[in-house]
Amino acid sequence: MTELTWGNKAVTLTIAYDEEHPACLAGVRVSGDVAGQAVCAQLPYHIPMVDIMASGRGTGHAICNNRLVQTSIGASLRVRETSQLHDQTGDHLTIISHDVDETLEVKQEFLLPTDCAVVQVTATVTNLSETPLVLESVVPLALSFGVPSADSARALADGGAQPGVHGWSLLQCRNDWLAEGRWTWAAVRDLCPEVGPKLKHRDQQGSYKVIGDSTFSTGASSPIGMLRSEDRGMAWMFQIEHNGAWIWEIGEDLRDGYFALSGPDWRHHGWTKVLDAGEWFTSVPVSVTLSDSFDAAAAAMTHYRRALHDPVSDIARPKLIFNDYMNTLNGDPTEAKLEPLIRGAAQVGAEVFCIDAGWYDDTGDWWPSVGAWEPSATRFPSGLKHTIDIIRENGMIPGLWMEPEVVGVLSPVAHELPDDAFFLHRGARVAEQQRYHLDFRNPLVIEHMNTIVDRLINEYGIGYFKFDYNIMPGPGTDAGSDGPGDGLLEHNRAYLRWIHDLHVRHPELQLESCSSGGMRTDFAQSRRFELLSTSDQEDFRIYPTIASAAPFTMLPEQAGNWAYPEHGMDAERFAFALTNSLLGHFFLSGYVNTFEPWQIDMVARAIATYCDVVRPIQTAAVPFWPTGLPGWRDPVVTLGLHGADADVITLWARGGESQRLELRVPESVQCKAYGDDARSNAQLLFPVFGDGDDTAGAGSGVATDADGAVSAGAVPSDSRIADWHWSWNADSATLTVDTPAGDLSARTFIIR
Repeated sequence: MTELTWGNKAVTLTIAYDEEHPACLAGVRVSGDVAGQAVCAQLPYHIPMVDIMASGRGTGHAICNNRLVQTSIGASLRVRETSQLHDQTGDHLTIISHDVDETLEVKQEFLLPTDCAVVQVTATVTNLSETPLVLESVVPLALSFGVPSADSARALADGGAQPGVHGWSLLQCRNDWLAEGRWTWAAVRDLCPEVGPKLKHRDQQGSYKVIGDSTFSTGASSPIGMLRSEDRGMAWMFQIEHNGAWIWEIGEDLRDGYFALSGPDWRHHGWTKVLDAGEWFTSVPVSVTLSDSFDAAAAAMTHYRRALHDPVSDIARPKLIFNDYMNTLNGDPTEAKLEPLIRGAAQVGAEVFCIDAGWYDDTGDWWPSVGAWEPSATRFPSGLKHTIDIIRENGMIPGLWMEPEVVGVLSPVAHELPDDAFFLHRGARVAEQQRYHLDFRNPLVIEHMNTIVDRLINEYGIGYFKFDYNIMPGPGTDAGSDGPGDGLLEHNRAYLRWIHDLHVRHPELQLESCSSGGMRTDFAQSRRFELLSTSDQEDFRIYPTIASAAPFTMLPEQAGNWAYPEHGMDAERFAFALTNSLLGHFFLSGYVNTFEPWQIDMVARAIATYCDVVRPIQTAAVPFWPTGLPGWRDPVVTLGLHGADADVITLWARGGESQRLELRVPESVQCKAYGDDARSNAQLLFPVFGDGDDTAGAGSGVATDADGAVSAGAVPSDSRIADWHWSWNADSATLTVDTPAGDLSARTFIIR
């Protein structure tokens, strides 16, 4: 077979093909220059990298099944041309294949961003025939699990490894409103049971599928996953980069396991695309990396996400946000209610003040009245500009909440815009939760929304928008499309183009993506926004699981985790609530105008710690989890950030018995670019309750900060302060922590 070798200094792919077989991935060599150890893997079970289902072409699946793979079209593809290119974005590979009947062309495009070990892949299908091509599924990437190469250290040490699903585990996520980021491991053998297919001399027909449907791309599951074999020293991490419907699957064949990644398809999402002669369709992008371990794979994906973030969206300068909704005004902002919150937020150091839902509503029910985005005269008798000016006078950027993709059924806009501006089903508007869904394929919708956003920016000086999204309108719109799935996919793409163009037209504008919290945290969405809300969860005791898991899905500097300090909390609970935001993108809410002096001081100290210490580390850091990704009810939750000059670790103790934990930065995430400098000093970073020794591990956690400053606000003598003990061993680079028994408390440490 012909073997094509392509890559960069971080990873090299070997792709095999000939006149009898389609292109397949035959080998991967990861240098370990970015993160982790070197990995050399071979994929002796060759499967087509692209699979296609289409009505009227091919003969369907090779065997009876409902898989994404093993299609006759995929098996019939033959490579006709390859090309390579290096430019400022990285290294590119293009493989052009035709089916054996020369009726369609597939252009598979690979991108390796500079110095990244993650490859992005798309597949473009062009109809070469005069007969329409009715696409039902386009899988841009399918790979077998593989084994360590014969010359790799792991294979030599273990005497080789056999292909198969035994010893592989799958990491997947379950999401729900208020319950995002519930990652769990499962043995692949439990998901793909052994049924003795060799007795039938054929592959199995089943597979294990994870599916996202409609518009909440992460509403129930995640388009991200990982396959890991500790015995083989291999970990595949993958993601589907789409803000709508998607599907991925794993399965077992006679010779090995496989995984396949796809956007929407006909069988699961009602997607189809009809291509006339010469027309083409490009799949959603997918990306994959191979590493030696979980932590190294997550680090590699983090570098990739940062490298491919839309350059017109500036994530290098995250701003600290105060938002009036959660546990505070809950959609009922008024001039009188906002003014004390504005002054309180400014006092503790907020940089953006966002007025959330309801600012436009005169009816008393803000939900079905959205769409015109004109300020309420009832809520703001002095005019919205008066309140906005107060925000600016207090040194903060003014922000507003919007739902740009919907129009409430009671909004005048519902009658002003024509039907074809909305999602339609057989000519009738799709209504869900008293909203109609705008169709961003329509230029009239783009013009309508540009006019609104430009007006709010030009008239009021808005510098920040929280773009929310709160409905699930079904499979999509069939107006002007080949079906509802096609209409939804093209709307999704048009919406992202609109977001990009907003940044181009307003370079200083900052945009937050919120979708009922974390219901749309896919990479297609996150790469175009400065930050994302991770949840609508209002219970500060639950939030650590969400906050800890978020950087596995998005960049840590994008993860908008809520801090919910409340007046009636004791010192430990107050600090615990603030800690939830500390290693993400700091979101603050609550009645800050009612806080006691010591509480104001603690909030200000948390914000200063975030802005002055965490943020400079965070924007180039990779996440790690000293105790693993958290379970939903785990009594101890951890998250770390490994940066160029320091590491930061947060540990939440959520009750139960005291535990002794040994925490360290995994060797697999230690970036080679950061050098080999030893980090010999550990300090307590937050909270700081008063005088104390921040390096000796004195029990209470009462300590000076990293600069030797002492908290000015005295915590009441009767307020609970938990009994934490910790020590630092520079020789083993290990932070040993004894968590306190009993109620909630949290600590954040810095190692440098």
